[in-house]
Amino acid sequence: MEDDEGMRGFFPASFGKKSKSQTPVESIHKATRRPPEPSDSHRQNPKPSTPDDDDTLIGPPRPPPPPAEDEDEDDEPIIGPPRPSAASDSDGDELHRIPLSNEIVLKGHTKVVSALAIDHSGSRLLSGSYDYTVRMYDFQGMNARLESFRQLEPSEGHQVRSISWSPSADRFLCVTGSAQAKIYDRDGLTLGEFIKGDMYIRDLKNTKGHITGLTCGEWHPKTKETILTSSEDGSLRIWDVNDFTSQKQVIKPKLARPGRVPVTTCAWDPQGNSLAGAIGDGSIQIWSIKPGWGSRPDIYLPNAHSDEISGLKFSSDGQILLSRSFDASLKVWDLRQMKTSLKSFEELPNHYAQTNVAFSPDEQLILTGTSVERDSTTGGLLCFFDRQKLEVVSKVGISPTCSVVQCAWHPKLNQIFATAGDKHQGGTHILYDPTLSTRGALVCVARAPRKKSIDDFQAEPVIHNPHALPLFRDQPSRKRQREKILKDPLKSHKPEAPMNGPGFGGRVGVTKGSLLTQYLLKQGGMIKETWMDEDPREAILKYADVAEKDPKFIAPAYADTQPKPVFAKSDSEDEEDK
Repeated sequence: MEDDEGMRGFFPASFGKKSKSQTPVESIHKATRRPPEPSDSHRQNPKPSTPDDDDTLIGPPRPPPPPAEDEDEDDEPIIGPPRPSAASDSDGDELHRIPLSNEIVLKGHTKVVSALAIDHSGSRLLSGSYDYTVRMYDFQGMNARLESFRQLEPSEGHQVRSISWSPSADRFLCVTGSAQAKIYDRDGLTLGEFIKGDMYIRDLKNTKGHITGLTCGEWHPKTKETILTSSEDGSLRIWDVNDFTSQKQVIKPKLARPGRVPVTTCAWDPQGNSLAGAIGDGSIQIWSIKPGWGSRPDIYLPNAHSDEISGLKFSSDGQILLSRSFDASLKVWDLRQMKTSLKSFEELPNHYAQTNVAFSPDEQLILTGTSVERDSTTGGLLCFFDRQKLEVVSKVGISPTCSVVQCAWHPKLNQIFATAGDKHQGGTHILYDPTLSTRGALVCVARAPRKKSIDDFQAEPVIHNPHALPLFRDQPSRKRQREKILKDPLKSHKPEAPMNGPGFGGRVGVTKGSLLTQYLLKQGGMIKETWMDEDPREAILKYADVAEKDPKFIAPAYADTQPKPVFAKSDSEDEEDK
């Protein structure tokens, strides 16, 4: 025991224990409270303000607390029917418990976040952006700084348009603006890339893959080997993730006119028994997967929207289909009667091709985001609609300057995710309530960043380059010295450059037309330059007779011995004789 006590003295009492945040949880969540809305007109059931509340809760109010037992009932007489008890409060408030009291933002992207995917357990989140990158967040390993643990660039120069987890959450599909989708494992390592088709083949069924940019992709909800992609080439394709060289099925939508109309988005139903595709002409087509099925749709709804459709979503019971479009509308369709929509929610501006629509975990609420318009002052909103009553429940402001593109409500975490951004910034907003939500954002917000210790200090190494000192610097070679001297006009004794201006060869006034006097003399024939037209041999022979009669230099010394020179005749004379 004495030895143990002696060893205990070398270690602190807290050795081996996990360090906990010293900040109370209440103060942490108070720091992430959403600011009160400037106006409650957009909410259906605003919360009555009480003097005891510090912040205004956004969304439906909580049920009032039961009256105290010791309250004196004789102070004021009760006029009218008694107040309803807490158990008999409005069903809408109890039904629509939306976690909106707190908010955190996962930053890191430099442009709008256009893709969002949360795995089924709620531990990892993926966000893709127009800045060509995908960021991976892990709630269990993330602290209050909210930093991503990995960043990917699936396809250089192509926007990320869709991300989807596999049913087992061990892999995920990434769809970009390129013609090839990629598969990554859970840690962000590339597993494969699907093949690209031959763009010179006219029939899309004979190609092995997409030939133009992809628009959407989704993993099969039940089968972990099957995925679905849609493309601007006007086709949907079903792939096997174990074979990246060819697809399993090619689906060509039904068109009113022959041609290539892009497929803007696609979706599986929750059971994987059918799939839907939105065509660029505004139509919705649904195919049932059955033996011998082909490209002919089972449900064809022409002119579902007046503009391109950006999002489709099936309900789990297979009765409702939601569609979101560029025409600023959200439509609710009954799959049993698709001639007309059950409800069309208007005035929901949309400027992004990835704006989606989603259900709440109990599928009693429908949520979607809106885009920021140039003259609007509301900003990006997250809108909630009642599925049964088909009416607006709430409109929550997410960002005053950025548009809301993707949204999701995770069933296990009970937290709402909304991606927003513009041309300059992008982030993922997480809305939660400490009393209603579990894990996810609650875990990372309560985990304070690790404090720096003395062990983290690392001196920056100083690199001494020996060749940077004059003592150790190598002498330049003689060749370099000569080249350097030649470049120096003084050391190389370079002659002066000829004069610029009217002149030639350094002499002024010798060019044609440089001076008016010389020009007139030349044109008049008084100055003739004939040396360029003369034969040099004839010019020399002009002085042959003079040299023979009056030799001055070489001829007198060889007068006795030198034979008489015989010159060849001109070539021109020989040609004339011939």
